[in-house]
Amino acid sequence: MKGPLRFVGVLLLLAAAALGAAAVGSVTIPPGRIPAIICSALPGLKNLVKSAWPQVERVIILQVRLPRILLALFVGGGLSVSGVLFQGTLRNPLADPYLIGVSAGASLGAALGLLFLIPRGLAGFGFLPFFALGGALAAAFAVSRLGRRRGRLEPTALILAGVAISAVLTALVSLLMVLRIQNLQDVYLWLMGSLSGRGWAHFTLAAPYILAGLGAALYLAQDLNVYLLGEEAAHSLGIDVHKLQRNVLVVGSLLAAACVAVTGVIGFVGLMVPHALRFVVGAEHKRLILNSFWVGALFLLLADTLARTVFSPLELPVGIITAFVGGPFFIYLMKRGSGFYG
Repeated sequence: MKGPLRFVGVLLLLAAAALGAAAVGSVTIPPGRIPAIICSALPGLKNLVKSAWPQVERVIILQVRLPRILLALFVGGGLSVSGVLFQGTLRNPLADPYLIGVSAGASLGAALGLLFLIPRGLAGFGFLPFFALGGALAAAFAVSRLGRRRGRLEPTALILAGVAISAVLTALVSLLMVLRIQNLQDVYLWLMGSLSGRGWAHFTLAAPYILAGLGAALYLAQDLNVYLLGEEAAHSLGIDVHKLQRNVLVVGSLLAAACVAVTGVIGFVGLMVPHALRFVVGAEHKRLILNSFWVGALFLLLADTLARTVFSPLELPVGIITAFVGGPFFIYLMKRGSGFYG
């Protein structure tokens, strides 16, 4: 029963954090009222709940805070799992979609689609993840080509290539902002990373891609465990190393692209969460992936709650909060050395 009890504990912790996030804001809503408001919108339960709250509170919970909370949970989990995959295949704790250029590539793809190629409206918005994924895969391909030495991915070279590619792609996004000044705010939010104004359309768009990426990551977990032994050992045990690296880059890029498409570039989540959890749950990838998903979800939810309440009614982009936490964490990793540990 240890496993099921732990899972129930995780769900209770996430539910408590979500309840607290839904209660606070420019309008404070009593926490005890929130479950009833949610139940009032569910088929089969709405007739059992007596409406004893102002209509404005119902709108705030169901149309503003609940979709934003769910999106924060899924994006935080998706970015963390993406970080697990990149750190695993590169055997380097400094690897994450933000640092190796994948998030910047997804941001450029999304910006190109948003400004030039996608028609306005929800129908066009639904294609945004495809543009983000194209940019992410292009960046991942370029970085992996530059990071190869004698046919193998060299972690240090790949990190340096990622930083350089990320700088170039970010400059291109900035150039687009200058050329299309009338859409400046749309692209600005992609650069900063924000959950402000996100609703059910954003959640329903990103959630299937993130869940598919999580499933694919769990499928690759066993091969990644063997890969930790080294490329030669993995090859001798029947693992197609190049195919595994390619699949991991694609799945990691898919997760990052789905997140970037709806929230913009949120850095350091995929760096901090998997690295810290290795000390707690070990390097076995199935366990690490599952724990990274829910811890990353909790971390981003708390960061977003802080972003929208610390200077209320002014909202900060959540990317600022994660950067304030992740920057010192990255410096710490650099000081203690970036070697991978299994």
